[in-house]
Amino acid sequence: MELKRKVAMAAATLSVALGAGHLMQNGFGGATQTAALQGETPQAITPLAAGVSTGPAVEAPAPGAPVLPETAFAPTPAQDAPRETADLPAPAPELVEDAPDMVLSGDSINCPITLDLIASAQATLDLTLVAPCRASERVVIRHGGLTVTGVTSLTGTLFASVPGMEPTGDVAVYFNDGVEVSAAESLPDLPLYRRFAVQWVAEDAFQLHAFESGASYGEPGHVSATNPARRLQNVPMQGGYLSLLGDSNAPLPMLAEVYTFPLDPAQPVDLTIEASVTEATCDRELLGEVLLSEGGTVTKTDLTMATPSCDAIGDVLVLNNPLPDLKLAAAN
Repeated sequence: MELKRKVAMAAATLSVALGAGHLMQNGFGGATQTAALQGETPQAITPLAAGVSTGPAVEAPAPGAPVLPETAFAPTPAQDAPRETADLPAPAPELVEDAPDMVLSGDSINCPITLDLIASAQATLDLTLVAPCRASERVVIRHGGLTVTGVTSLTGTLFASVPGMEPTGDVAVYFNDGVEVSAAESLPDLPLYRRFAVQWVAEDAFQLHAFESGASYGEPGHVSATNPARRLQNVPMQGGYLSLLGDSNAPLPMLAEVYTFPLDPAQPVDLTIEASVTEATCDRELLGEVLLSEGGTVTKTDLTMATPSCDAIGDVLVLNNPLPDLKLAAAN
């Protein structure tokens, strides 16, 4: 099925036209990071859920699990009364081929799937997934409105850290065949933190930039994917930091960038959302979502950015200060 995209027209949607900030790449004083993913273009994409969610609950309907045919466990029909065949050899047992739907998956009793969570510093969830019968398999991880992909290892394990977005710490992991495993770990210190995130699917790539205390591009205080200012264990935070989520090598990758604001509310921070114009993104519309976690409550709305023609490859589109628009969307 061909990829179809629609521009969200609701008042709560962040809609960005070309005139909202079309800057030449040279204006940044150097090469701009291109976050568009390489690889074969997907033939079908399920867009992220549209609309605004003002509560911390995650709307995560699980994909339908495979359904066995009604006859899979039906009783064998009664046979006619046996005839007298005392002198005949007993018939060989009939061989029945296994039906495809009867293949045991990783959620069987002999190969369980486990998901463990640990609440770590800065209201972060450290995730350990063990699925020994599901090696090198794509999974979708959901928490607090965030939706990202991962890939299990050759032994069926996956380790990840997710910035907390809602205080109950609910995390769900979905496999391609509809099997789901979930867990929860409360985050009592989450109200101390404020987080802003942008997420997208495949080549609809966005980049989040934070400029702390008046910093400019490339200066100390400029936080981005190239300088995420990673959090350090047992080291007091002097500013904010960026978390890069999702495995870009997964089929149909779902990725996110999450910025955690400085603990000091008086420290000024300016945010921008950017998109590089590449062969994969030119002359179309990019779709994503933006999320704000504040006081343990998540606000979410759509992001639509129209890109110029392919003559503008190498340029960068910039959406300045998206926070007021997001708060306005939450109020509507």
